[in-house]
Amino acid sequence: MSDELDIKRVIGLMSGTSCDSIDAGLCEVYPDLRVKLIDGINFKYPEHIKAKIFNLFSPDAKVSDLCKMNFVVGKCFADACNILISEHGKPDFIASHGQTVYHYPFDDKLDGISEKSTLQIGESSIIAKETGCMTISNFREADIAAGGEGAPLVCFADEKWFSPLKKNMLIQNIGGISNVTVISPQTPVFGFDTGPGNMIIDYCTQKYFSQSYDKDGKIAASGKISQSWLECLMQDDYYCKNPPKTTGREYFSAQYIENALKFAPENPADIIATVTALTAKTVVSAYERFIFPDIDVKEVVIGGGGAYNPVIMNYLRMFLPDNVLLKTHEDYGISNNFKEVMAFALLGYCNYYGIPSNLPSCTGADKRVILGKVTYC
Repeated sequence: MSDELDIKRVIGLMSGTSCDSIDAGLCEVYPDLRVKLIDGINFKYPEHIKAKIFNLFSPDAKVSDLCKMNFVVGKCFADACNILISEHGKPDFIASHGQTVYHYPFDDKLDGISEKSTLQIGESSIIAKETGCMTISNFREADIAAGGEGAPLVCFADEKWFSPLKKNMLIQNIGGISNVTVISPQTPVFGFDTGPGNMIIDYCTQKYFSQSYDKDGKIAASGKISQSWLECLMQDDYYCKNPPKTTGREYFSAQYIENALKFAPENPADIIATVTALTAKTVVSAYERFIFPDIDVKEVVIGGGGAYNPVIMNYLRMFLPDNVLLKTHEDYGISNNFKEVMAFALLGYCNYYGIPSNLPSCTGADKRVILGKVTYC
């Protein structure tokens, strides 16, 4: 296969559940499916646009707003790309995950037809027009059409980048939602969403401290964990559900968090400390339920925004067995910040060359399929 492929320069685009910024990274993707990050930026949404995106997560969101924001967000994605293009020239193509506004991985039926679905906005026609680059987008839908949940998709990149190491590893992303990929020579790669990552922390930090996130975990470090509330939070049914499974803001919604806060401690710093512990606790609890009984894990590798929160990292170390090493993606030469961008650059490359890039063991799909749709400029 590698003899037929070329090195491609790809701009990967990603905006996660936290909606804190558009991550854009210029990458080189190689025929052996390695990815090298050349340059990356975190492009902040204009404040009014960010507020409008969050309005889409409300049950009261209007179809008219969804329609408008699809094109507005597409322009923001294009603006992020054009910053990189101005410095490095045009890539061979762009690979955009988009901004998820709704994800429904449940196989409920309407007149006998499955309602399993997903929706990412950030119109690819706008990105292609504004940048002059072919754009590959909408990576989740083909997996859902094949019976999967449309996520997690980064597992494919984890398989290509970490499986050659031939050891038992857990590759854990902590973004708005946390997800894990299980790498082992003894078993096929599998993965799933472990639960909330930074999402609940960010919500509470904004609510009580008027800050978009807990920078360096300083607020959490100033509080104490409420063990009784933490145990209450850990009782949610999602954590016991067997993989494959995915979740998102639709489940861990503002209303979900507000209901949970009715039982929270009085001290706001204790609230932040406890929901920070929840992120770490749900991650390790998922390992204990679904991974440790079958696989002798040697190390856990953390990426995403959570890797920059020393309190999350400390809690993970506290909850993990002493014999399990705790590392970050940086230890393997992969950016904690831009790892997902690199992964979608890889998925775009696979689309370009017709390579199936979902992992049914992670998504629950019936078969391997080629992910993504192409928009020409």
